[in-house]
Amino acid sequence: MSHSVSRPRRSVLYVPATNEKALAKLSSLACDAVILDLEDAVLPHEKVAARERLGQFLAQRPASKREYVVRINALSSEWGADDLAAASGWNADGVLLPKVATPRDILEAGDVLDDAAAPDELKLWAMVETPRALINIGAIAELGRDPASRLACLVAGTNDIVKETGVLMTPDRRYLMPWLMQMVLAARAGGLDMLDGVSNDFRDLDAFARDCAEASAMGFDGKTVIYPAQIDGANSAFSPSAEALAEARAIADAFALPDNASRGVISLGGKMVERLHLVQAEKVLARAAMIAEMTGDEK
Repeated sequence: MSHSVSRPRRSVLYVPATNEKALAKLSSLACDAVILDLEDAVLPHEKVAARERLGQFLAQRPASKREYVVRINALSSEWGADDLAAASGWNADGVLLPKVATPRDILEAGDVLDDAAAPDELKLWAMVETPRALINIGAIAELGRDPASRLACLVAGTNDIVKETGVLMTPDRRYLMPWLMQMVLAARAGGLDMLDGVSNDFRDLDAFARDCAEASAMGFDGKTVIYPAQIDGANSAFSPSAEALAEARAIADAFALPDNASRGVISLGGKMVERLHLVQAEKVLARAAMIAEMTGDEK
């Protein structure tokens, strides 16, 4: 399965379900998606109240084209099952499963949603943040080939991976690179989106821009962010550049010429261009069009 063009997920903002001020600001932010967090960002004694408040928020969710995804607590925790049952009836676009270890974790969550008659549009996202998830990443991502699994997106939980493995987190993330690349490879095999982990130093926007550029070069579809000031940098890094758009248009226009209609290979600008490059160009143009539609920009 090739990686089809999905809705933009360039910037995905974590917002604690207990943060009323942050929830109120969402309508003014340019992030492509929001992860409404019931897990790490919520203290144990606030879990139940946070769930109730989030249900109220989603019942009156602002009108926008962005996705609203709920990160529930682990299903092995005392709150996870109730979180998932509640989310199945909420006006959300997705449920993010933390601490995923095997494909069964996703299948069991999907069964709960099916039994609750949750709409097919309610998708599952999965955190890749444990050693077991990394070991099983291929089998987990394969579920993306079956729409019945509901799995649509994987999210790198780099902070938890560092904590669980003891690997050193350096500014260039050199020791994480093999695992990050394995995530992208598995996501592509399953036709899923793959989101990079957060950058903790939210004040250093230059370092954040470098992280985003690197993640884009590795093939990630977007980045999870923890602070509104990071949104613009992520949106820029994971949007097709002006140069990429110009090249894609040139390739599409060249193959559209009557003389090239039946050719598998053409010459363009001194380079050999194949039909596979046309497919890539069409994906770039389609992604740009979806971003423009989502943001209301005219390009």
